[in-house]
Amino acid sequence: MAEIIQKEATWSFEGDALRLTPGRDRNVSVLRRALGELVVPLAALAGVSFERGRRSGRLRLRLRDGSDPLLHATGGRLTEPHDPYLLTVEPDRYGVAEYVADEVRDALAAERVPGAPVTGYLLPGPRLPLSVSAGDGTAGFDGERVRLEWNWKTEDAKAAAGPRTLALADILAVEWQPSAGLENGHLRFRVRGAPAGVRAKYDPHAVELWGFRRDPLMALVAAAVQARLPHPAAAAGPGGSGAAREPEADHDALLRRLRELGELHRAGVLTDEEFATAKQAVLRRM
Repeated sequence: MAEIIQKEATWSFEGDALRLTPGRDRNVSVLRRALGELVVPLAALAGVSFERGRRSGRLRLRLRDGSDPLLHATGGRLTEPHDPYLLTVEPDRYGVAEYVADEVRDALAAERVPGAPVTGYLLPGPRLPLSVSAGDGTAGFDGERVRLEWNWKTEDAKAAAGPRTLALADILAVEWQPSAGLENGHLRFRVRGAPAGVRAKYDPHAVELWGFRRDPLMALVAAAVQARLPHPAAAAGPGGSGAAREPEADHDALLRRLRELGELHRAGVLTDEEFATAKQAVLRRM
C-alpha cells in the first residue's frame, strides 16, 4: 500500500482503489468534511499528476469523464479548497507524493484502464439522507424527493409560494453554480413544464447562493440528485434509457455540457485529446 498523510487529507492507494480521507485540521473545507471518505476505484481514474512548488506541491487525480456525479454536477467549478481530488503536499513529503503517483500510474498501465469517458457513474455520490441550509433556503434529498424550504432572506413572492417537494421522476436536470464576483450562485432543479430563464431569486425550484461559507455544501445536494438521474452519456446515446425530454431541454443540456467540458479542460481535468473527443460527441448529438 502507498500512502501519504497531510493535514487536509490522507490518500491511501490499495491497488484497486484510492481511499481519500479528509483530515481533522480546522482548515479543511466544510464540503470536504461533509463529503467524508471517498473510495475511488482504479477504473474511474484517467491519470494522476504531481507538481512541485516552492512552498507546496499539488497531487492531483484526473477522473474519467462521467465517472463521478460530483464532478459532473459541479462542472469543474469547485475551487481548490473544496476539490477532493487535489491534495496540497508539504515540501518534506514530495518524495512520498511522487511514489504514490508512480504506484497509481503503474497500476493504471498494468490494468490497461482506458482514459475514455464512461457511460455510467463509478462513484455513488454523497450519502443520504442529505439536508443543507445556505443562501435563501434549505434543500433536502432522501433519494426519491427533493424538499425546498425558504428562510427569512427569501424574496417575498417566492416565500409566499411555500415549500416545494419535487419527485425525482419530475426532475430533468440539476444545476449548481457558485457565486462569482457580483454574480450570485444557485442550486437549481429543472422540472418538466416549468418556465426557463427565471432568476434564482424568484425561481421556486432554485436556492439562491451569495458566496457564504456553507454555500459549497449545496454541491453535495446537486451531486446526490445527479447520481440518481439517467447518466448523461446513456440518456443521450442512441436507444438510451433516459426519460424522454423536451427538445429545448435537450438542446440546453447539451450547451451546458459543452460549457462544462470547456471548464474541465481549462482546469486540467481533461487532456486535449479527451476534451476533443468528448466535445465532438456532444456536437454530434446536437
